[in-house]
Amino acid sequence: MRKTYKSSRGDVPAVRGIDLSVGSGQFFGLLGPNGAGKSTTIGMLTTLVLPTGGRAWVAALDVVADPVGVKRRIGVVTQNNTLDMQLTVAENLEFRSRFFGLGLREASRRAAQLLEVFGLADRRKAMSTDLSGGQAKRLLIARALVHRPDVLFLDEPTAGVDVGLRREMWALVRRLRAQGVTVILTTHYIEEAEEMADRVGVIDKGRIVLVEEKAALMRKLGKRRLTLALQQPLQALPTELAGWPLELEDGGRRLSYRFDAAAEDTGVPTLLRRLGEIGVDFSDLDTTTSTLEDIFVDLVGRAA
Repeated sequence: MRKTYKSSRGDVPAVRGIDLSVGSGQFFGLLGPNGAGKSTTIGMLTTLVLPTGGRAWVAALDVVADPVGVKRRIGVVTQNNTLDMQLTVAENLEFRSRFFGLGLREASRRAAQLLEVFGLADRRKAMSTDLSGGQAKRLLIARALVHRPDVLFLDEPTAGVDVGLRREMWALVRRLRAQGVTVILTTHYIEEAEEMADRVGVIDKGRIVLVEEKAALMRKLGKRRLTLALQQPLQALPTELAGWPLELEDGGRRLSYRFDAAAEDTGVPTLLRRLGEIGVDFSDLDTTTSTLEDIFVDLVGRAA
């Protein structure tokens, strides 16, 4: 699947050709820096952006050949508020339900059910313009679910959302996943993907850098870091340690060493013995394991 935009300066490739599959019932996190092609990819999969080349299927339906069929099988939540501001809270859900073919009585029943689930029952007659940011976000998610979609797309859904509401939203998403809904997430909050996703894809410059089961990815690319609190600060690394992946931190008061988490020979005993031989003493040590964000930075660059 590819997408190239035309401009006065020539063709601008947004997605250069990606090959990606997400299994039914999975929670898939698509990560990438700004301008990497995340939103364009989601736009093509949700029929909002017409691909320049290639083919894509969502819920076994071709997104170009059958966009109406795809829309009936998906729900979409974006970071922008797309509620109908001329309608009440309940009407936003009822109108969307009618759009998907529900009768008047069933649409009203479905709206009442979702308002109760999302804690908006007491605001059902309020105008959408009168909702707080958190309430509007809840209504957006509820609206995306009125027709019980098979696939839920979450494109930066928690941007600008406070921590409490973010946790509340993810509790709801977990329940949806438990019910068999496939969830595809793009987010700048990488810790969300680390906590929630079954599989992770990283996109950069319009290409997929990797797709991996999260647990396997953490084992394969994860690093551990040994940090030593030095008794005497160092101005520079001793020449005897040349070639070691070491960094001085905190004005030379701390020395860090990164190594493969899954390696049998980590090099730690050798390093500690070498430090003793050259007279570099330390008073404390600590080890940490890299996060998904650390792996992401390693893959696409620290500037991202």
